[in-house]
Amino acid sequence: MKNNLGPLKSIVVLDLTRVLVGPYCTMVLSDLGARIIKVESPETGDDSRSFGPFIKDYSAYFMSLNRGKESIALNLKNKDDKKIFEKILAKSDVLVENFRPGTLDKWGYSWEVLKKKYPKLIYASASGFGQTGPLKTLPAYDMVVQGMGGLMSVTGQPDGKPTRVGTSIGDITAGLFTAIGINAALFDRQKTGKGTKIDVSMLDCQIAILENAIARYFSSGEIPKPMGSRHPSITPFEAYKTKDSFIIIAAGNDKLFENLCNSLGCKEYIKDKRFLNNKVRNANANDLKLILEKYLIKNSTNHWIKLFTKMSIPCGPIYNIKQAVENPQIKSRNMIVSSTHKKIGKFKMAGNPIKMSNYKDPSTRGEIPDLDQHRKKILKDFKIKI
Repeated sequence: MKNNLGPLKSIVVLDLTRVLVGPYCTMVLSDLGARIIKVESPETGDDSRSFGPFIKDYSAYFMSLNRGKESIALNLKNKDDKKIFEKILAKSDVLVENFRPGTLDKWGYSWEVLKKKYPKLIYASASGFGQTGPLKTLPAYDMVVQGMGGLMSVTGQPDGKPTRVGTSIGDITAGLFTAIGINAALFDRQKTGKGTKIDVSMLDCQIAILENAIARYFSSGEIPKPMGSRHPSITPFEAYKTKDSFIIIAAGNDKLFENLCNSLGCKEYIKDKRFLNNKVRNANANDLKLILEKYLIKNSTNHWIKLFTKMSIPCGPIYNIKQAVENPQIKSRNMIVSSTHKKIGKFKMAGNPIKMSNYKDPSTRGEIPDLDQHRKKILKDFKIKI
């Protein structure tokens, strides 16, 4: 069914998550070898089963996040289903949920209750605002935390309209931090023999990844604003116009800047007082961009990439998604893999970026589950009679 060869191959994860933040977390754990028992609502399953795009009425969105997982439909308000859930829980290492805080408490599965029954259990909660604080009960989606977390205020073009980052980074970062927390908790349990509660907030995660923006604010008191593709602290470090498109140039030190000027045939600017070091280059970034583009527009992006690469200048094109996934480097790294669905056959999706020397990185991943597909198998494996 799935790749069981991974550092988490003996770990059982009871997955109560849906949509993106939680399923992304458990997908990472699955790719690392864990067995994921996905508990879904009997009526509709994971909400994302109804999200497009669709292939033969099946959600590509859902399929891209739930490879290799086993699905069982349970209503945790139903007495009989709760018995099944608790028997699975008793043999699970990790419980992951992304309900609004307090939801599992109402069903009788609070951390205070579970840690007494299952002292080795790792209980991971990912929510919009976390389990504490004045906003803890509010619902949140990716774009809400992108806005509240300051990310949208530094994204886009100067003086442009509010711009969402082009992927659901609010959900994905929370999913990744939750997976990190779970792995740390598993390591801690080996030493202490005790489980733990993990509380991850999507909003917290947006603050955590603001790095340079927060550093700039606390060091200068100035509020960072959108700068397009330009880096706020390094110059030249942005997208520049060429004859046929744009090129990314990231000349992060004086030697690279010197190599860039020599490659472009404008070595006189190496000694220009405006560009003698990164500090003054950054202060004169607009002037420098005009000068560089005067030379760059004379040739194509590919021409400059070949030339700059010879000079070890970090650079690259701006690819669309088709170009990105067809990049030979991406293919060589096995970053496009396939899973199977019993009705639609093979389905391509992003692979696992964590490459580990002791474990294989298969190009074919586990089956994509239909709702409640694995009920019989799960009941048998966990010795549950109904």
